[in-house]
Amino acid sequence: TKDVLKEIERNLVDAMSVVRNVILDPRVVPGGGASELACSVFLKQESDKVPGIEQYAIRGFSEALETIPLALAENSGMNPIKTLTEARAKQINESNPAFGVDCLAATVSDMDKIEIFETLASKKQQL
Repeated sequence: TKDVLKEIERNLVDAMSVVRNVILDPRVVPGGGASELACSVFLKQESDKVPGIEQYAIRGFSEALETIPLALAENSGMNPIKTLTEARAKQINESNPAFGVDCLAATVSDMDKIEIFETLASKKQQL
């Protein structure tokens, strides 16, 4: 049907955009919400050093970044709060910012080890 063809076309355009982004800028970051979570952890730590009301804005942005791993966990049928807590703990305790949501295995994994990456260009556009 026309809807199926339009969906296929959108998927092809998305795939070509990813290829273009990698050619223009081959840098990648861990996927699975790991990058957002690592930024969130960093910002929460840094917000304690900021005096005044600005620290609340930093914390608010930090919490907003956590919506990505939360959504990934929830859409994968996982407990989103438990998954986010586990990923954050692993990032902090193991000093490894690559821990994120492994949607296929429905667990928290090291995105570098399972080779789940996103282009830095697309991540910069999203943020």
